[in-house]
Amino acid sequence: MSRAPIATEQKVAEKLTILNDRCIGILTRIYNIKKACGDAKSKPAFLSDKSLESCIKHIVRKFPNIDSKSLQALSSVRTDIMKSLSLYYYTFVDLLDLKDHISELLTLMGVLGMHESLDIGISYDLTKGYLDLVINYVTLMVLLSRVEDRKAVLGLFNAAHEMVNNQGDPSFPRLGQMIMDYEVPLKKLSEEFVPHTKLLSAALSSLHQLYPRRNLKADQWRAAQMLSLVNNPSQLLNPAQTDTMPCEYLSLDTLERWISLGYLLIPHTLQNPQVLDIWTQTLQTGWVITLFRDEVLHIHSFIQSFLETRKELSKRVSDVKESYNTAVSTAPLMHRERRKYLRTALKELSLILTDQPGLLGPKALFVFMGLSFARDEVLWLLRHHENPPLQKVKSGKSAEDLVDRQLPELLFHMEELRALVKKYSQVLQRYYIQYLNGYDAIALNQLMQSLQNLPEDESIILSSMCSEIGQLSVKQVDEGGSQSINLSSVTNENGQLTVKQVDEGSSFDFRGIRLDWFRIQAYSTQNRTGLQLRDNREMAALINQIVFHTKMVDYLDEMLNETSDLSIFCFFSKQFEDNFHMCLEFPAQNRYIIAFPLICSHMQACTHEVCPEERYHIRERSLSVVNMFLEEMAKEAKNIITTICDEQCILSDKLLPKHTVPLILSHKKKEKKKKKEEAAEGRPGHESYRKTREELTTMDKLHMALTELCFAINYCSQVQVWEYTFAPREYLYQHLEQRFARALVGMVMYNETTSEIAKPSELLTSVRTYMSVLQTVENYVHIDITRVFNNVLLQQTQLQDSHGEKTITALYNTWYADILLRRVSAGHIVFSKNQRAFVSLTSEGAQPFAAEEFSDVNELRALAELIGPYGMKALNENLMWHIANQVQELRRLVVINKEVLLSMRTNFDKPEQMKDLFKKLQPEVDSVLSRMQIIGVILCFRQLAQEALTDALEQRIPFLMSSIADFRHHVPNGDTMIENIKLQLVNEMSSAAGHRCEVDPALVHVLRAHKSEVHDDEFIVTCLLMVFVAVSIPKLARMDSTCYKTAYQSHANNSHCLALGINTLFAALFTYCGRAQDIEERLKEFLALASSSLLRLGKENDKEVIKHRDATYILLHEIVGESPFLTMDLLEACFPYALIRNAYHAVHKADQHG
Repeated sequence: MSRAPIATEQKVAEKLTILNDRCIGILTRIYNIKKACGDAKSKPAFLSDKSLESCIKHIVRKFPNIDSKSLQALSSVRTDIMKSLSLYYYTFVDLLDLKDHISELLTLMGVLGMHESLDIGISYDLTKGYLDLVINYVTLMVLLSRVEDRKAVLGLFNAAHEMVNNQGDPSFPRLGQMIMDYEVPLKKLSEEFVPHTKLLSAALSSLHQLYPRRNLKADQWRAAQMLSLVNNPSQLLNPAQTDTMPCEYLSLDTLERWISLGYLLIPHTLQNPQVLDIWTQTLQTGWVITLFRDEVLHIHSFIQSFLETRKELSKRVSDVKESYNTAVSTAPLMHRERRKYLRTALKELSLILTDQPGLLGPKALFVFMGLSFARDEVLWLLRHHENPPLQKVKSGKSAEDLVDRQLPELLFHMEELRALVKKYSQVLQRYYIQYLNGYDAIALNQLMQSLQNLPEDESIILSSMCSEIGQLSVKQVDEGGSQSINLSSVTNENGQLTVKQVDEGSSFDFRGIRLDWFRIQAYSTQNRTGLQLRDNREMAALINQIVFHTKMVDYLDEMLNETSDLSIFCFFSKQFEDNFHMCLEFPAQNRYIIAFPLICSHMQACTHEVCPEERYHIRERSLSVVNMFLEEMAKEAKNIITTICDEQCILSDKLLPKHTVPLILSHKKKEKKKKKEEAAEGRPGHESYRKTREELTTMDKLHMALTELCFAINYCSQVQVWEYTFAPREYLYQHLEQRFARALVGMVMYNETTSEIAKPSELLTSVRTYMSVLQTVENYVHIDITRVFNNVLLQQTQLQDSHGEKTITALYNTWYADILLRRVSAGHIVFSKNQRAFVSLTSEGAQPFAAEEFSDVNELRALAELIGPYGMKALNENLMWHIANQVQELRRLVVINKEVLLSMRTNFDKPEQMKDLFKKLQPEVDSVLSRMQIIGVILCFRQLAQEALTDALEQRIPFLMSSIADFRHHVPNGDTMIENIKLQLVNEMSSAAGHRCEVDPALVHVLRAHKSEVHDDEFIVTCLLMVFVAVSIPKLARMDSTCYKTAYQSHANNSHCLALGINTLFAALFTYCGRAQDIEERLKEFLALASSSLLRLGKENDKEVIKHRDATYILLHEIVGESPFLTMDLLEACFPYALIRNAYHAVHKADQHG
């Protein structure tokens, strides 16, 4: 005769732990199989292969008795079938194996007589482990019955296996029977649990006191001041504890699943009024319960279809229908009120604990209760919103109550409490180490002394437990390390744990204590004499309390997962995103929106080691969702900031001088009083007057929305999701940079069709306004907005930004070089030396824009501030490129007329011969003059731009500018090669800072770039070009457009620009040829040539030839005045100064009379 099993030898506690974990793993795999088979894209290809359709239908119809001989169509793909379906098939084999182990354990527990041990208030771990196992088992079988292609998968695999191995898989007969048995799962399950009725009934009966106490309405919570720390100030420092501490934070959702599904397994117990009452209560709290993840069970229809098959229970059908009506009509409102209460309760908790984190120690139970309550409500809302009632009920507004716009607030306070627990984990450890050592160990020791006839096993366990918690020291927490220690093996001679023995601290591990307590619960059976926990409730309550205290030391992360894990959102992704966008559109909830990215960090918790293949998909999903959330948040903040910036730009634009003219005119006119008041209302600043603070303007609302959203972005510096770290502020940085860059280019308002562009001064005003608004963002978020300015504005000084888009520099570069200066060359616009700007001479020249409005000192200074030295350098390079193109054409003309020019150079003192030679040049003279004028105009504009840059830099970097000036003053003349190199470097530096140099380094550089090799005749060509220009100058006297405008100190055709053009160009050309030392001599030669040519004008009698002779004489004076190489003494030697003086007198007189 076999010996009866002994509880201490059966390892019930270990088996319950392992099997429950295994159930979750197999559930995960079955869930993934169900999802894969239900999706046409992810299901195995064989199941949708039309060539195998008849075979599959045959398998399903004949299942499980399949004749493989009639499935010859499978023979060609048998190995592929086995390969692709093996994971599915062996998952079902694992399920069969798990079912056997569960049945074995349930039978063993019944044999051991554990029904008296199953009391949730005493043997919490045992009872919870047992009920979890039962419900997990039920869930597995229900989920199995929902896998669509289960018969086809198993049948195909077995048939392929038989074809390959000449025999079917050994597990298939039992697998097939299991599939058939659980077609209607509840019927088979209720039959299976007939032998376990006593055990299951005892476990469920222990919930009769707990469930009504936990299933309270919001009004009852409010009346009891549930979760409030301040309702009784005198008890504020007292530890929150009860005799059933683990039951306080046990999920209500779990309780309801235990009761509603548990009693269905033993349906005859529903005849008991007390059982029926508690069962109907659970059915009235909602119309769906969770099976696994987003798989739910419409519980009422599920129960109803089962009860209708049992005649003795047909009376219960009406109870189920009544419960359904009650659930649909009242449950949404009840849960909405619960969420409303929890929002304020959790907010109060987080505020108090943030201010006084020391209270986390005594009030930790409140935190975990609050998190558990809130999580239950979130889960309820998710599954009920996703699964509306199958049958509508007339009364009630369930649809409205299932959309909660305040849900983000509840989620946020949950995340806040989680963060507090993690942040102050050491506070909890210090408190509970002292509690365990100073109270729990002593109390447990005293209780042990009072116990008589304690069995050896329990005695050893309790003594060990008492010894371990009595050896704890708070010093371990202070030294906080990562090394795990065995608490029973590191004591000194006095039995006390010391810091030195712990190697700089330890991470605590009390799993042994908790498992020992689990074992004691399993040992307390009817069949065994010894410690009966039902007779020692005080001890059970104390050890349950000790277990909670140990969890506060070494099990905090798991406790947070147990009570507040929201990884379920991973499977309700549409609701997750809908709630996020709803929150984004609801300003009152904006500050709580950070909860959504934080929840993405939970999603790792829903994976299981038994199903590693889903980790990748969940990981990718959570990473993409958190990225999308942070992107949307930053984008919304950016949009609000942009709107504020645009509004402020409009206001600042009203303050520009151009808008004052209408106001000045309106004051001069005598208008009616009413009209005056209306005009006054439109003045800048009117928007700041307020009648009442209650009337919020658009700007007020925008600032409020920005404050709320920035609170969320600033709430945490980083969000950890899997192994990645996301920084919300960095998203805002990126969006602000991109938006600021686009805004800058947009504010230029460049229109290629009409050639319109914003004035640089107006753009600068707008940019400064934009920047001042962006700087206020620092008041809301801890970011360095200067970083945004530096990155964006520096990119705007280049021709392209980092995205390859055009910049302010590129647009203004194009506009000034290709539009403004081309219009100057076309006529009607002159360079005014006294106004230091290009000025429109006629109304035609002022269309479509007035040149002076874009080229005066203020505008170019504004341009220099906007694009900086880099941008001005790019502008210079573009201008120099245009000059180089003109020089190429001039060289070509010189080469064509080389012989004539050589003769003129040697015979310049022979008037008659020069006259004949000049006639040969006549066709090309106009071209040379016009090209030189273009070069002169470009260089005059460049000179204005360089002066503006110098002014801007002297304001920004005065000390650096003075150093550059000092370098220029002390640089050697360049007599030796080394000195020459130094001179070039200093010239380049000076030119970059806007200073004018004797030889323009930028022009020399461009000339070299255009023609890399310098030929021997290059110097001759340059000298001949100089001759060409000198002998062409008298031609200006016969041009009508050469008239001198005294008001502008300029010639109408910009001939005066030749002065700068000649000096700058020839200095650069001779330097390019390597004859920099000859510049002065060659310019003296030019002066002699030009002077003799102009003096011949004095002998001309033809009035057409000498029409503007005086204006041309002035040009010669200006050439010498602009030159750093020529002096007035040289001019006097070549050309009588009296002629120049008389010329000035004549042009001023003509201008006055004209």
